[in-house]
Amino acid sequence: MRQQSAEKPERILVIAYGNPLRCDDGVAWQAAEALRRQFQWAEVVCVHQLTPELAESVSLAETVIFLDAARDGAPGTVHCDVIGPEVREMRFSHHLDPRELLSLCRDLYSARPHAFLISMSGQRFEHGEELSGAALRTIPGVLGEVSAIAKRVAEAAQCRNAESGMPGTSVQQLGR
Repeated sequence: MRQQSAEKPERILVIAYGNPLRCDDGVAWQAAEALRRQFQWAEVVCVHQLTPELAESVSLAETVIFLDAARDGAPGTVHCDVIGPEVREMRFSHHLDPRELLSLCRDLYSARPHAFLISMSGQRFEHGEELSGAALRTIPGVLGEVSAIAKRVAEAAQCRNAESGMPGTSVQQLGR
């Protein structure tokens, strides 16, 4: 079991992916920048697509949060799902979905981090850099979801540490 220090929470990796040159497809990158400012303890990475090279970083995290724009759903809504590795056979490609990346992480590194997919429903996906109002409205919801996840991670770590007699990270240390 990995230990955490009293100064920071267990390692949380946020991976935002999408194309910031396709209007709302870049909302994950904008949300990631807001997360980077608000939660300095989280490692935040922005990529155009999920690739096999990310498996090592994912394997080192206790919790990984994927951020992505979605075409489905009502524009401006945020959905958070707990996800795990894909059970199906892996296809070899230059890009993966989050479940396939988690499978690769499991298969190569025997690691199974807690994982969440936060989807932000957008409205415009044509060429351009400007986000729609609907996409911009999702960013506070993403911050709230990540805050709630971090709180649950800290509480779980405290329970594990209490059982083992180790000091844990307080939830207050995870706040703004």
